Amino acid sequence: MYKMSNNPTSNFQDVPWKHRFFSSMIGFAVNFSRRSDGTINRYIMNLFDFKAPPSQQLFDGVKTSDTVVDATRNLYFRLFLPSLNQDDDVPVIVYFHGGGFAYLSASSIPCDDFCRRLCKKTGAVIISVNYRLAPEHKYPSQYDDGFDVLKFIDDKANTKNLPFNVNLKQCFIAGDSAGGNLAHHMAVKACEYGLRNVKLIGLVAIQPFFGGEERTESETRIVDAPIISVKGTDWLWKAFLPEGSDRNHPACNVFGPKSVHDISRLKFPATMVVVGGFDPMHDWQIRYYEGLKKCGKEACLIEYPHAFHTFYGVPELKETCLLMEAVKGFIERLINLNKEGCS
Repeated sequence: MYKMSNNPTSNFQDVPWKHRFFSSMIGFAVNFSRRSDGTINRYIMNLFDFKAPPSQQLFDGVKTSDTVVDATRNLYFRLFLPSLNQDDDVPVIVYFHGGGFAYLSASSIPCDDFCRRLCKKTGAVIISVNYRLAPEHKYPSQYDDGFDVLKFIDDKANTKNLPFNVNLKQCFIAGDSAGGNLAHHMAVKACEYGLRNVKLIGLVAIQPFFGGEERTESETRIVDAPIISVKGTDWLWKAFLPEGSDRNHPACNVFGPKSVHDISRLKFPATMVVVGGFDPMHDWQIRYYEGLKKCGKEACLIEYPHAFHTFYGVPELKETCLLMEAVKGFIERLINLNKEGCS
């Protein structure tokens, strides 16, 4: 476990002005687009949610393209291809973006930028999933979309856009915030379903979006955190969860009193859990890590006490650089272990 100090202060003060301005603009759009009836004014939100088009030309060492899985629900994935050594055995990362299940897309600039940097750093092919959003599409729509993409790439007939040397037996699943929640539930589904060609060997949950009815110490202590607040997370859970559900729903509180999956019996992939000290969801993320360990699963905790929620969107922060190195090391270690196990 990585820690930085015993007396943390938020690293938001180190964020360059352009990122602060962009964060403030997105925060304004999120707050202003929420209607009193629990819906979202998509017209207003889309004015601020700038998109990055796919690029077949190398940009910063990475090419991108979009593959449609189901046009009727705008289900597609953005493919990130690194500059490949033709002799390499290339791993795959299936990635789920954040946004509280209600905001952003695979083509949103922050999501596109992060996946591009992750692709370049790790050398992995990244499949970034564009799933439906709440409240228009509540649980389990996002989970259904995510798993349909996993089944899509599990079918060899659908992998023609992937490089010939991609190894689906070296597949990782990852996500940030709500995407980290999705990554966990997709791993559970994959273990129970039994994919034929895709083998999940690792999971990276970056500040995953979990919660519960109980108020944790971090939720009561961190009231002025940048980017996200407890009031905001409550609104997002209500928008996402089925009508009449509370935050102990198993989608939210995965090891809580209403949990329906006993992952101790599953061949669950090794998991990296990344948390930040200035994230109101910090304690729920720690509980997620502890829950994995109690179920006998391999899990490592990477903790940056100075980090706010979505710090990884700012490449200039030292914690972001450390995170990228940690993810790269995690992937390389598991690939080597997987090769040794197959030899």
